[in-house]
Amino acid sequence: MNTITAAITAVGGYVPDFVLSNKVLETMVETNDEWITTRTGIKERRILKDADKGTSYLAIKAAQDLIAKANIDPLEIDMIIMATATPDMMVASTGVYVATEIGATNAFAYDLQAACSSFLYGMSTAAAYVQSGRYKKVLLIGADKMSSIVDYTDRATCIIFGDGAGAVLFEPNYEGLGLQDEYLRSDGVGRDFLKIPAGGSLIPPSEETVKNRQHNIMQDGKTVFKYAVTNMADASELILQRNNLTNQDVDWLVPHQANKRIIDATAGRLELDDSKVLVNIERYGNTTSGTLPLVLADFEDKLKKGDNVIFAAFGGGFTWGSIYLKWAYDKK
Repeated sequence: MNTITAAITAVGGYVPDFVLSNKVLETMVETNDEWITTRTGIKERRILKDADKGTSYLAIKAAQDLIAKANIDPLEIDMIIMATATPDMMVASTGVYVATEIGATNAFAYDLQAACSSFLYGMSTAAAYVQSGRYKKVLLIGADKMSSIVDYTDRATCIIFGDGAGAVLFEPNYEGLGLQDEYLRSDGVGRDFLKIPAGGSLIPPSEETVKNRQHNIMQDGKTVFKYAVTNMADASELILQRNNLTNQDVDWLVPHQANKRIIDATAGRLELDDSKVLVNIERYGNTTSGTLPLVLADFEDKLKKGDNVIFAAFGGGFTWGSIYLKWAYDKK
């Protein structure tokens, strides 16, 4: 029997219509377009304005885009992994609701949360299920409505985040394509540097926590930046070394879209030409779990069968890592 590898066979994406540009942010907080662009590379981000729609709406749209483009029957999907840091609600799984809404009623589903590394961790998990031979079609969705947890009076965070979702389908491959290797890590030292302080079991919601804006995302930008630059670059470099790859062997780097300077530092460590680095941060900002699949959705035309693709991400907690994948198809 041939060895099973887990390959991405389809992608989909969705971003809301409303554009929050740097110019608009200038009217909301003390900042300006030049300052934001220089430090982050972000020009605009998309925001889901509907008060009655949550992360599930974004995820459903991205999944439906994939299903339509790939022309697959949702009933054939075996399982769904919902990578998100902003679930619709506590306890009731967002992934379970999404599965039902897209008609994937034969699938079991659950949520996976590792902050901005959620989708990267989800790739490892989805691939493992496929490689086990038990499941044939695993849908991995990365989606976040970051506007629901951003304090728009805090210029340190409100300039960074946007809303969006992407989805990929993992299926068995017998040509040696798909996920080749992974290096995933975490360190609890990051707990205090990037977090939402209240709302969990440690500090339950109260009138005081709401008043103190403790349900919004907070970060120590300098510390997070330092750890992100070092760890994303280290993980990516190690993946290349471990698989005897040179920068010439890498066709594409798909980095988490948190900050253009972090992306540049990772590419620089690998000595990759800018033409090999896929970037859309200028249009969407940091969509957290949505960044990696949105990059794939935006640049699907460029990806060719057999291409060596390196993924890298870093998130709160801290969580980080890199994945080496061989692309499995040419877009029709």
